[in-house]
Amino acid sequence: MTRQESRPTLSGAPPSPMELDQEAEEVTLAVMAASRLVVAISARALASTDDSLTLPQLRALVVLDTCGPVKLAVMAATLGVNPSTALRMVERLESVGLIDRKANPDNRREVILRLTPTGRDLVERVLANRRTEIRALVQQLPAEARAALVPALTALTEAADEMAVDPFAEVRRVGGLIDDPLNPAPPDAPQGGRRRPRDGTA
Repeated sequence: MTRQESRPTLSGAPPSPMELDQEAEEVTLAVMAASRLVVAISARALASTDDSLTLPQLRALVVLDTCGPVKLAVMAATLGVNPSTALRMVERLESVGLIDRKANPDNRREVILRLTPTGRDLVERVLANRRTEIRALVQQLPAEARAALVPALTALTEAADEMAVDPFAEVRRVGGLIDDPLNPAPPDAPQGGRRRPRDGTA
């Protein structure tokens, strides 16, 4: 069954271009509302764990948790900020013991960033809190609505292609995934092999 056949008009004819545009606008507004909801849930999860941090700082920590260790320049590119902004963020996170910053022994001009154990623990707790709140919200939905969400959200993600499936594609594109020179990966591990599956991004 095609998309047009799935929502016939009252006359039984396929939807007109104007009706399809209206449907697309309705879906767009619904997705934007859901996005704001996820951001709000992320903010609450972070505040319940550490109210001194911001969502952009959490995103930096999630990047390192998922892709680290990475170079400072690549961190900036992944976050979509200029290097000086990324540096100030890193300095703040380093000062509270969440990020470790060291010069690359193979290239002293490069700065390598990685999470400290404290930083990794914080990310895990924030993401666990967010997952718990989202799960509780989903469980309030009727069974039919829950079942409909899975194919709809999967289709939306697939429509966005790799940009949505893998939010850290920029890291790989610019060669930012590196082995930790202070803790090399085993010979058979893939480049940046410490990447671990996550429930999502901040």
